[in-house]
Amino acid sequence: MMIMNRYFLLLLTFVLFSLNAHAQDLYKVTADKLNVRETKDPTSKKIGFVPQDENVAVLDSSDSKYFKIRVTNGEGWVSKDYLQRVSPAPIKQAAEPIAAVSQQAEKDQSNIAFIILAILVMLILLFVIIKFVPNKMFMVFSAATVLIIGYFFYLGFIVEKVVSGKYVTDTDAQYQSFDFKSKDSVVIQDSYLDSLTTAHYVIEGDVIKFKQQENTFLLLIRDDSTLIGEGFTKGIFRKN
Repeated sequence: MMIMNRYFLLLLTFVLFSLNAHAQDLYKVTADKLNVRETKDPTSKKIGFVPQDENVAVLDSSDSKYFKIRVTNGEGWVSKDYLQRVSPAPIKQAAEPIAAVSQQAEKDQSNIAFIILAILVMLILLFVIIKFVPNKMFMVFSAATVLIIGYFFYLGFIVEKVVSGKYVTDTDAQYQSFDFKSKDSVVIQDSYLDSLTTAHYVIEGDVIKFKQQENTFLLLIRDDSTLIGEGFTKGIFRKN
């Protein structure tokens, strides 16, 4: 249940980022790769691209040729000629990401309380089984069941998540692979810049966080061999 809650919270965060508070409208990208630049000047530095059919929130539509957009992992300027209006963006979503951040400490405390409570319950169950179950075979079976449940609980909620090895995607995305070299270092293959860069990352729950070009990127750990990215890192990355 906790894993499902974390997965749902991550998906909700992705949606809330796309529907940013300051956005006026949602637009769909019609170009194969829509370049994102630092400023509205067409000669300014390219900071990435948005793939076709991706929905983006427009922050500034005052210019006749270029719109300022927000995607999951940053902001930049794009040509309005390659955007198709989808629908107005709901302004009510503004406070929700802030609320999620402000409640992070409370959530961490509740997770610790939940783990302590679960351990106490399992110890009490073992005591009751050993003390009051007369049938030895049933007692051994019941105790083994509790221990197995406790083991999976330990793997799911107490053991720190670790990623290692190279994860690649077969989609036409800007970031083609993430090679986790050590506990906190990852080598990123950028197909747009045709380069390899190294970044520092941290793991919080089921989410890998790291910075690249002043933007914060998120990768969800689905399982030991699969990572899921959104925004500039959108795609499914599988362990090679």
